[in-house]
Amino acid sequence: MEDILRPIYQERASQANTIGIMLVEKKPQKVSPTTDTFDSILLIIVRNGERPVYVKHYSYDDKKAAMHIVTEAQLNEWMLLGNNRKIFDWLYEGKVIFDRNDFIQHLKKELRDFPFYGRKVKMGIEFAHLIRRYRDGKAFFEEFHYLDAYNHVIHSLHHLARLAIIENGFHPEVTVWPQVKHIDPEIYKLYEELVSSEETMEKRLELLFLASEFLIHSRTQVGSFHFLSVLEEREVWTFNDMMEHKELAVYSVDLSILVEYLIEKNYIEVVLVETKGQGIYHRYYKMAQ
Repeated sequence: MEDILRPIYQERASQANTIGIMLVEKKPQKVSPTTDTFDSILLIIVRNGERPVYVKHYSYDDKKAAMHIVTEAQLNEWMLLGNNRKIFDWLYEGKVIFDRNDFIQHLKKELRDFPFYGRKVKMGIEFAHLIRRYRDGKAFFEEFHYLDAYNHVIHSLHHLARLAIIENGFHPEVTVWPQVKHIDPEIYKLYEELVSSEETMEKRLELLFLASEFLIHSRTQVGSFHFLSVLEEREVWTFNDMMEHKELAVYSVDLSILVEYLIEKNYIEVVLVETKGQGIYHRYYKMAQ
């Protein structure tokens, strides 16, 4: 389909704002999650755009293609937060059609090297997701809502697996479990026991909560490294200070539960400051001594 799409990408390549173009072809299997069932994905990276992502679909005979125009800022956000996992497959597997000033080559090198800062932020985000899912799952378990608990535990194991993969210097792929089977067999075994065991749902969850507690605790320091390193910038923080800080904003809705978890584990201290109301205190936070 490359010949059919050539007029489209040649027009884009001639524009000064375009810094890279890649073509991703569907894999031989009938349904390809990488390309969302499309035969071809045309990824066009631009320096700036009116919108961060613009998508257009094309058809030719019995084939279909999708053009994704993505700004450099959006691409960097996806790579940092990992909230569009297909982008890694596209960058790894795609054919480079146009590469202004070796932009894509530098991008691929950065993916291979996986810089220290990027790893720490990603690990922090996965750890925060992990705490959220684990705590919610445990709450459902204690209320005897076992199917809801199971759903959250599956997700928490997924975040634990991704955390282990990143910790070992790799980007998590779309197919995480074959990847983690080689990197951290202990986590894979937990997952296998949860989905395959002949024990009752209650018993499976009970055993998994016990095992997960240890695995989460053992990764607290590495999982919270980025968050705590930012916290060191100031003596005392309000929660709103954290929400508005550019580097901490990536924790989003998981920020509150992450802070409370780190208080429980004695990484963060609560500072109470009197208000004008009797018996009411402002609640501030600082690094534990």
